[in-house]
Amino acid sequence: MKLRTYIVEDNATIRENLIGTLEELADVQAIGTAETEDAGKAWLTANPAEWDLAIIDLFLRQGSGLGVLEACRKRNKTQKMVVLSNYATPDVRMRCAQLGVDAVFDKSNEIEALVDYCIEHGRNHVDVNRIS
Repeated sequence: MKLRTYIVEDNATIRENLIGTLEELADVQAIGTAETEDAGKAWLTANPAEWDLAIIDLFLRQGSGLGVLEACRKRNKTQKMVVLSNYATPDVRMRCAQLGVDAVFDKSNEIEALVDYCIEHGRNHVDVNRIS
């Protein structure tokens, strides 16, 4: 079972490269994307049973990834939200943790760690689905 992943990222090149990498290496299925806070919040909150993982950039064409994280604080425990940003400073990581994010990755040097996270979450997700 592939990890149904929704991506909120406004840079088309980064978004497409990320999708290609994760689908190839981590058994991820990109089920949708958004470029703005409003679009990301709208889809994720309107489709709570349709996604397993959301990958959120902080700086978007409109709004902020922080708003998307805030909107999804009451998600199912099995659903994971991670931040992928060029601004993964200690302060940003702390703010994201306050909003309930499961992990924060730096775009410049933690893509491999994101892939590993997706692989691990995919394994855990399959195990949970087998039990239920």
